Order: sequence, then structure tokens, then C-alpha cells
Amino acid sequence: IGTVPIYQALEKVGGKAEDLTWELFRDTLIEQAEQGVDYFTIHAGVRLAYVPMTAKRMTGIVSRGGAIHSKWCLAHHEENFAYTHFEEICEIMKAYDVSFSLGDGLRPGSIADANDEAQFAELETLGELTKIAWKHDVQVMIEGPGHVPMHMIQVNMEKQLKACQEAPFYTLGPLTTDIAPGYDHITSGIGAAMIGWFGCAMLCYVTPKEHLGLPDREDVKTGVITYKIAAHAADLAKGHPGAQIRDNALSKARFEFRWEDQFNLSLDPDTAKLFHDETLPDNAAKVSHFCSMCGPHFCSMKITQDVRDYAAQLQVDEHKAIQIGMKEKAEEFKKTGSEIYR
Repeated sequence: IGTVPIYQALEKVGGKAEDLTWELFRDTLIEQAEQGVDYFTIHAGVRLAYVPMTAKRMTGIVSRGGAIHSKWCLAHHEENFAYTHFEEICEIMKAYDVSFSLGDGLRPGSIADANDEAQFAELETLGELTKIAWKHDVQVMIEGPGHVPMHMIQVNMEKQLKACQEAPFYTLGPLTTDIAPGYDHITSGIGAAMIGWFGCAMLCYVTPKEHLGLPDREDVKTGVITYKIAAHAADLAKGHPGAQIRDNALSKARFEFRWEDQFNLSLDPDTAKLFHDETLPDNAAKVSHFCSMCGPHFCSMKITQDVRDYAAQLQVDEHKAIQIGMKEKAEEFKKTGSEIYR
């Protein structure tokens, strides 16, 4: 279980960020740690000097935690108390065996703001804080963006690995375009697959309701499945041992028309079966050598198997069997009068 303690701290002061104090935040950390929380998201990288860097952004500061700390910094014109008291936070984390998720409070919230000065300034600070946390024997992962176009994703991973000494990177996507509200599980799934391939350690799923409202159960299911696909695609691209076993098993079942095995090997068996049964609901269709896309006469896999069976019957390879079959058809054409239309 992970939490963002600054949210509860803000509730304690009636939603007024300027009324927050280090002492109140510290007590909130201890309260939540005693409840057994596994990791805290702490936005200690949002420094006073970095806030003006966001002034000309398209979408400003989009992190809730980042905005809360930024408002406090500007209201008091003081450095972020999570930064100045970071060693004390580490002592609390160590005492309760809680890990850090160092929050990216200045992450880009639009494609226009990707990879800007504020984002990377904060990243350098997160690298500095990582070393301090490790000195206290506290585990760390680094939160990452955000909204980043495809051609700018790899540099995010490279900079994070260098700045944060290869501490695990944890990203929300990133979303690769801003134009698809209602489909941001897809826009972010694209970025998630890419950054996973480049070395990201953990992917935070995005639902279709992102930017639009609170997700329901079905939205969560859609988001999780989308990100399982992205993670698996990344594992395949990285050549992880064993990653392809399931793909091979499903492909073999598909070629052999073992429909029930195809359903059961898929990430979402219920949906796979539902889609198949919408057009071919009868039980007999579960053993048929075709689906409703191609029908019984145009299935490429069935035709391929027919060629293989024909080759085995003639005891020749498939290429030779095709040549023999073509020759037989040519002779048949001649014997019937060589007429194109009859």
C-alpha cells in the first residue's frame, strides 16, 4: 500500500496549503507509518527555485502534491520543508521500514511541456535525495512523467538512470499525445511499452477516465489490462527469458484451432470468448477450423495446414508440394477447355 501523506496533512489544515507546517507533516508521516503503509510519495524535489520555471508552461504544475508544496513555498518564500527536513524523513522511514516514492511534482502535464527545465531540474534533485535515502538504508523509487511524445521518451529514461544512480523508475505512461480524452489508456499504453523497453521498472496504469473523472470498476479493468499488455510487450522487446513462452503457446493454439486454449491463454479470457461468441455462439464453433472473419473457405491458417498435409501425403517439402499442386491445376484447366469463363 502506498500513500501521499501531504493529502492528509492538507485535510488537517482545511485545504489551506499555506497553513501546513513541518511538524504537522512529520506527525502525519508517523501516523500513516504506524498503520503499515509500505511506501510514501514525497514531493521533496519541488524546490522554491524551480517553481518560477513553470510560469510559461502550457499546463503549469499538474501534480497535486507538487502544487501543494509549490503554493506553500511561495506563500512563505521558503524552501520546501520536505526538502529541508529530508534527513529526518529518512529516519522515520527507516524506523518503520517504509520506502520512498520520490514524487515528480514538476512533471509535464502536456506534450508542450515535456522535457523542460523544471522537469529535469527536479530530476537532478531527486538524484541527490536518492543518495541521502540510501545513506539511511531506505529504499527508493523515482516517479516519472507524465506527457511525453514518443521521440522524447528514451532521453527521460537515460537521464533518470544517470541522475538517480539507476534507482528504479516508475512512470504514469507517459502519455504520447494529448488529443484523446476517453482513450488515454491507449495514449499512455504506447508510452508505457516504450519506456518499459528502455528500462523503466514499474508502470502505473491509466484508465479511460484519465482527465475526465473518477474511474469505475470497468475503467480500472481496462487500464490494468492495457498496462499488462504494455509491460509484456516491453519484456518481449528486452528479451526477458521466458517472456515469449505464453505468446508461443497461444499462437500454437490459434494455428491448431484450439479455441478454448486460445481464450484461456489470453490476458482477458472472458472478453476473448465473448467476442468470438458474438458471431459464432454454438459449441460446434469451438472446434471449427475458422472464425467469422474469414469463414470456412478463406482461413489462411487452414489453407496453410492443407498445404502441409498435402506435402506430407506426397512426402515432399511444402514448396515442392505447391509446385506439384499448381501443375495439377494447370492440367485440369487445359482438360476442361482452357476457358476462363464457362
